[in-house]
Amino acid sequence: MIASESIPRHFHIEHRLRRRIRLSVPSLRHDPERLYALEILLRKRAAIPSVRVIPELGGMVIHYHPNQLPESNLCALLDAVIPNLGAVKNRGTINSDHLPRSGKDREIHFAVEGISCASCALLIELVLKRDPRVQRATVNMASESGLVYGVIPQEEVYEIVNGLGYKALPLDTVSQRKWLMEREEQRLNESRRRAIIAAVLSVPVTIIAMAEWKGAFWRWAQLILSTPIVFWSGKPFLTKAIKLAKQRSANMDSLIVLGVGAAYVYSTASLFFKQPYLYFDAASGIICFVLLGRYLEDKAKGQAHAAIRRLLDLQPQTANLVRDGEVFTVPVDDLAIGDLVLIRPGEKIPTDGIVMDGLSTVDEAMLTGESLPVVKAPGHAVVGGCINGNGAIQVRVTATGADTVLAGIIHMVDQAQSSKLPIQKTVDRISAIFVPSVMAISGLTFVGWLVAGAGFTTAFATGITVLLIACPCALGLATPAAIMVGTGQAAQRGIYIRNGESLETATHVTTLIFDKTGTITEGKPFVTDFTNISGLTDEQVITLVATAELQSEHFLGKALVDYAKQKGYSLTSTDEFEATPGRGIKAVIQSTELIVGNLAWMQELGIGLGSFKDRHAALAEEGKTPVFCVIDGKPAALFGIADRPRDNAAEAIARLHERGIETIMVTGDIDAAAHFVARQVGISQVVAQARPERKLEIVRGLQSSGKKVGMIGDGINDAPALAAADVGFAVGTGTDVAIETADLTLVNGDITKVADALEISSETLKVIKQNLAWAFGYNTLAIPIAAIGKLNPMVASIAMALSSVSVVVNSLRLQRK
Repeated sequence: MIASESIPRHFHIEHRLRRRIRLSVPSLRHDPERLYALEILLRKRAAIPSVRVIPELGGMVIHYHPNQLPESNLCALLDAVIPNLGAVKNRGTINSDHLPRSGKDREIHFAVEGISCASCALLIELVLKRDPRVQRATVNMASESGLVYGVIPQEEVYEIVNGLGYKALPLDTVSQRKWLMEREEQRLNESRRRAIIAAVLSVPVTIIAMAEWKGAFWRWAQLILSTPIVFWSGKPFLTKAIKLAKQRSANMDSLIVLGVGAAYVYSTASLFFKQPYLYFDAASGIICFVLLGRYLEDKAKGQAHAAIRRLLDLQPQTANLVRDGEVFTVPVDDLAIGDLVLIRPGEKIPTDGIVMDGLSTVDEAMLTGESLPVVKAPGHAVVGGCINGNGAIQVRVTATGADTVLAGIIHMVDQAQSSKLPIQKTVDRISAIFVPSVMAISGLTFVGWLVAGAGFTTAFATGITVLLIACPCALGLATPAAIMVGTGQAAQRGIYIRNGESLETATHVTTLIFDKTGTITEGKPFVTDFTNISGLTDEQVITLVATAELQSEHFLGKALVDYAKQKGYSLTSTDEFEATPGRGIKAVIQSTELIVGNLAWMQELGIGLGSFKDRHAALAEEGKTPVFCVIDGKPAALFGIADRPRDNAAEAIARLHERGIETIMVTGDIDAAAHFVARQVGISQVVAQARPERKLEIVRGLQSSGKKVGMIGDGINDAPALAAADVGFAVGTGTDVAIETADLTLVNGDITKVADALEISSETLKVIKQNLAWAFGYNTLAIPIAAIGKLNPMVASIAMALSSVSVVVNSLRLQRK
């Protein structure tokens, strides 16, 4: 028994046995998607082999191993998860929120201005992680953004980042992202101006030094010309290095400031004390070449942002707000849920909503990839960013800001670009000690040359060269730059990647499991056959079935509802309803008990089918799905439902086979119908009549045999397998739970994009490995060469700048894939 202090707060225990507990969750009653999401989370625990849910009652039966998971621990787990699960937002067709997050944890996504190298990103991460309220923090150098999970307020995250010498800015809405992109252009122009001025002033300094003009005028001219380069053009380096020094930290800017500062201070002292050697040319040249390298790097990174920029351009800046019969032009961010907006012909839809008045067509290519416009009439949903056709419509706002579908898509791309691949962990460990190590090597080089009998000038120049040639930036950019371009390319092709880890894992997939209905097939089934052996009229039977199926999310249920509507039958209300995934539904309508489902379920329930058996076999041989109807315990009707394979399904399977990937169809449909469709698309392995738990077993069985498994599905019954697979692909026309559970979403259900996703994944990982090989190779060779005196400081600064640029340019090659 549970102690009194552990009485469940968010659910009621209805019945318990030693290995089974039955409970009800009032907050999840009539909420099948959240209840199935809870089932998915529980099934992920090895100590819970089976979970059955009853959505209509908000109930569930959990089978568990008490020796691995005591009842008290199970109840505590449920109490922690259920309240948060119920608070998860529904963002529409594509939802990028995680399911679920613990307790009060929330996600804070922000931009960071001033990141110049990998050490910057690691420093911000380290300081954020020190706060006990932060569960997880990642900072991406390439996208110049950060992601924090925890209970810490957003304002305090900004304070921590700002206190380190950087500037944190919000990324909550599309408008904020647009403003930051415009600010990025301003920063790029400022960077170019600093580089140009530094170049103009450093050229005469370099000429004077190389010509060895020794007069006092020329010596003072070098000081006068190099001073604005060091203190104005180089101000960003100085400011950041000083702030980091106060934090007892260092980064690439610290190395630059040390090298430039040492050269400038030494030269100034030599000038005043009339010593022969000056290094103003090194100080000014270093600043010039580093600024030039940073400018080229920022410009290249701007090209990598192209995919996000195109998404941002979809949302207009203003909207036509209708109030008291008048139309006002207002900023999109000022719209509130419930507002009425007017969308004139040819205008972009400002935010998500429902058409209240008017008739038009809407180009939804940005969301679905379909080139043909979609007719929109009162009651139809529209998505912000899509383009209105020739008619004027009035739309009631249903979502704003971060809750719109477009914001969700951008957020999903952001998450993928901000996440770190497993390969990046090794790079982070190296980068964390890189700057201190370079400083130590520089000091040892200086001392070593002095001990070897070289003059102070030679030892000094060699030590500075070591500081300048080292490039942690190339290491830091190697992975995130490639991820940014790769995920951006995926987004342009209608593939939205939830996290970078799945991008890497997808390259190793050996087996892909496909659901049938709605994945390989179009998901638009239609009734082809109807046989009625009850004592009721056809209209009565069809009306009863369609009324019951109104509450079902399954494609076959929708087909039955459409069948009734096409015949003009009026549907009534359901008194009781219960859905069993992979089997069918039970309902009570005006005291009539109804069961609608497949053959397996009829056999489990012990219902004799009589004359239906032969007809059932004939339908199955034709590739149709037989659906039985039982009224008050007696067989009443049989429906035949067909669903055509997608036009590109065979092409998608063929492309996967060319890559050497094994394909398997796992479906809840009957064996004959499943094999009929499989033959049409080229799949030889089929598992039919598979319930959600069977699909999960197949995924785990393949994984235990050493295979990397991808799962492609669209419905609630696919969600457990999608969550368990190494990589889950959800078709974008599917349910929210399937999309939230998957790692990648294929917009508009185009399964040829699976092969595209694997190709992008493979190419991205290849570029990452090339970048890392270059970055490690460069530093491994360059630092020793500089230490033995084979380079001078100016050459070192040029090489360091070009090494970073080369990594970004190599990553941009992915845009041509």
